[in-house]
Amino acid sequence: MNNTEIAKSVIEAIGGKDNVSSVAHCATRLRIMVKDKEKIDTNRVENIEKVQGAFFNAGQFQIIFGTGTVNRIYDEVVSLGLPTSTTSEMKAEAAKQGNWFQRAVRTFGDVFVPIIPAIVATGLFMGLRGLLEAFGVVLPSDFLIYSKILTDTAFIALPALVVWSTFKVFGGNQTIGIVLGLMLISGSLPNAWEVAQGGEIVPIKFFGLVDVVGLQGSVLPAFIIGVVGANFEKWVRKYVPEVLDLLVTPFITLFVMSILGLFVLGPIFHQVEKVILSLTTTVLYLPFGLGGLIIGGTHQLIVVSGVHHIFNLLEINLLSATGQNPFNAIITAAMTAQGAAAVAIGVKTKSPKLKALTFPAALSAFLGITEPVIFGVNLRFRKPFVLSLLAGALGGALSALLGLAGTSNGITIIPGSMLYVGNGQLPQYLFMVAVSFALGFTFTYLFGYDDSMLDTPVEAEGPSSQETQEEEPVVATSERADEKLRSPIVGGVVALSEVNDPVFSSGVMGQGIAVKPSKGVVYAPADAEIAIAFPTGHAYGLKTDNGAEILIHVGIDTVSLNGEGFEAKVSQGDRVRAGDIIGTFDSEVIAANGLDDTTMVIITNTMDYAEVTPIATGSVTNKTRVLELHV
Repeated sequence: MNNTEIAKSVIEAIGGKDNVSSVAHCATRLRIMVKDKEKIDTNRVENIEKVQGAFFNAGQFQIIFGTGTVNRIYDEVVSLGLPTSTTSEMKAEAAKQGNWFQRAVRTFGDVFVPIIPAIVATGLFMGLRGLLEAFGVVLPSDFLIYSKILTDTAFIALPALVVWSTFKVFGGNQTIGIVLGLMLISGSLPNAWEVAQGGEIVPIKFFGLVDVVGLQGSVLPAFIIGVVGANFEKWVRKYVPEVLDLLVTPFITLFVMSILGLFVLGPIFHQVEKVILSLTTTVLYLPFGLGGLIIGGTHQLIVVSGVHHIFNLLEINLLSATGQNPFNAIITAAMTAQGAAAVAIGVKTKSPKLKALTFPAALSAFLGITEPVIFGVNLRFRKPFVLSLLAGALGGALSALLGLAGTSNGITIIPGSMLYVGNGQLPQYLFMVAVSFALGFTFTYLFGYDDSMLDTPVEAEGPSSQETQEEEPVVATSERADEKLRSPIVGGVVALSEVNDPVFSSGVMGQGIAVKPSKGVVYAPADAEIAIAFPTGHAYGLKTDNGAEILIHVGIDTVSLNGEGFEAKVSQGDRVRAGDIIGTFDSEVIAANGLDDTTMVIITNTMDYAEVTPIATGSVTNKTRVLELHV
């Protein structure tokens, strides 16, 4: 198939032109806003030539073509009549998709996801202290005090973190937000934890009626106060003259919101929070493991619906109130079953293309990101997804029966095991993971998949003999040679599997590394020709003299900046030598827009090599060899 035929097939498979609101692309993916996702035939899309995977995420149907190819397919679909938009416009439109509940849950995710790293670190500190105590290590009193600082601070300051993040999401001044949040836990107020634990501290009363204590450990009240506060600040700013804005707006915002927060919203929503917590624990601790069965069986279905971020609120609330998180182990069971189903498909299939997709996607799942395995593999064949829901339900029930509860949230399966070391539950946790894997693998291998389910026969897999080399020039394997590539970025090496983008972390685009930049310069990793230089400056495609095809992608979703903070120093067709500067970028601009500047270095023709091996860790310069390629 040529690119025009591929574009026509894509349009037909997504329900035709009338089903498309707009189309855009980034360095690797065609991003399509559709009117009715039910009209999309994902299975058909994934069997189109050059398609490396497809999934629905963030209100967009994303089709992975890879660097270079996606530009040409985009041009073809646009020439065939699909309406265009920028990626940033798409993201704004995607935020409006879904019903009010889906939009509200997406907002929960936007607020609570940035807080999770602090909660994860706190949980790991708890685990470390518990591990030392389990081995009989007697900790000095000074160290115990220090350890309490490590484990308690994030939860004591949780309202401040929540209000800050909420102000950020709703467009308020983040500094005002964090000061307001700190007011909610002021040392001048009775400590909520001490009052709750029966301490002798008597709450102060507002007009002798409303008990007023600090909101230490609260989640929902802080969120509501942040929503109201951010919108109130923006309202005040509309009516305050610019010359007085610096003085008047913060004063009015903090004065009014401190009264509302401490005396009205705080007390009301603290009671609501107690009810939610009570209902949550009631479901979790249903007899005979029923709570785990229900949650384990539905969690990944909720992920598909896009409203799974509601669990962030519930998990953080549980941790703050009880120090334990039963959700974590149950969710781990559900995710393990999905990954195991993909492994079963990879073992059973004779399709090289499918094998190349399943194993990296499964690894991504076992590291805590299931979107690639769900959208790229299991949902494609339906039965594996349904059977892994059943396996996840049984694994979740086992988790509940074993009484598993992590010391944090945000990490699962392999990295999640660290949350069960200090509390003495690691053996039970590993047993539950093994059972969930065995169930997901066995169900799928026996009943969920065979190669007859492929739309395209196995023998027909691979590039079409009619594919034109003038469109996608490929260096013959015999011309390739072993080589070592330099880092194009100065900074710290990050494992590709840890990148917060399932398309890169799953290995679908190819193997490679990632680097967290400490300097905003992109260097050529080898003597090469510039195959692609995006005008936005966020991504480059290079073909080395030894035949390696390299994608350098600066940041995650940075195409949405439309070139702001980026400057390309090369053009398509230019020749560069190793170490030449090919572009610059400003990490502060990227961060100010809420994006991640982690830079991916991907060998997009990985399948042409026997091995693509990362050979660097820690800090690297533009002269450090980071990837080793063997033919």
